[in-house]
Amino acid sequence: MLIDALQCGTYERETFELLRRGNLSCATVTCGFWENAIESMESLGNWRELVRRNEDLVLLAESEADIRRAEAEGRTAILPGFQNTDCLENRIAFVELFADLGVRVMQLTYNNQNSVGGSCYEAKDSGLARFGREVVREMNRCGILIDCSHVGDRTTLDAIEASSLPIAITHANPRSLIAHQRNKPDEVIKALARSGGVIGCAIYRNITGDYYCSSVEAWCEMVARTVEIAGIDHVGIGTDYSHHVGVPELDWMRKGRWTRGENYGAGSAANAGPAPKADWCKDASCLGLIPEGLRKVGFSPEEAEKISGGNWLRLYGEVLGVRAKGRARAALAA
Repeated sequence: MLIDALQCGTYERETFELLRRGNLSCATVTCGFWENAIESMESLGNWRELVRRNEDLVLLAESEADIRRAEAEGRTAILPGFQNTDCLENRIAFVELFADLGVRVMQLTYNNQNSVGGSCYEAKDSGLARFGREVVREMNRCGILIDCSHVGDRTTLDAIEASSLPIAITHANPRSLIAHQRNKPDEVIKALARSGGVIGCAIYRNITGDYYCSSVEAWCEMVARTVEIAGIDHVGIGTDYSHHVGVPELDWMRKGRWTRGENYGAGSAANAGPAPKADWCKDASCLGLIPEGLRKVGFSPEEAEKISGGNWLRLYGEVLGVRAKGRARAALAA
């Protein structure tokens, strides 16, 4: 089982073929960043059509069982997610509506403060807002996994405390290994682990660094050091791999509609364009190198299986399973 908890970009049949060549069991795809509710629904509709046209390679997943079915059938499960809560438009009822539309992962904030809480790039992290606490409770109820990858440290700790279910940091690395605002301090990673959550290690060069991007073994060394912080049951893969992302797509991710000025996201003025891919992962088929890379740096087969997909599968079962259990109770009551 090989699960990537976060990818983004533009997908086509060739992309799905690369995922299959890499033996990827499941990928959480980014259906939106700054889009409003209507735009987000349009994105979900487009994803349904894309999967329908390529159902020999992929299936749209809503549960742990769907991921297992995709693995058994030699297909890749596509788990829909958003990297922001702007799609909710400050309406608590929209959490359930988007869950009904198949959304299974949602990041509380992207790169800016919003009505839910603080971002990793704000000068001061406000923490989880009152509305944010309501959103956390509703996401728990509806079986949507809470993601805090781009979320500020204080807001992430608040979310861990407020959530009745484990949360995720789907695509980030330890800040103690690579000093970047987008990465997470050890105290946050340890709090995440104590609550049962999972952090997905990224291969995005701007937050991973040149050394850990130099080979799959070097990247797996970073994973091993992350395990030393979080424990073997709380680390997975969250590559932040981008498909067909050029300057227009990057500008939308970084600037949306909120600024006329330059914004470099995880880059800088000296590094303004798309970040070069990891040396060992020039296309998504190379993700299939990870399990063997984990074993080469000293993980046992059982430990490598947890990191490759088992830890995410456990978390998906616990969080996404809430929705299935709720529907079963309602059916019995009827």
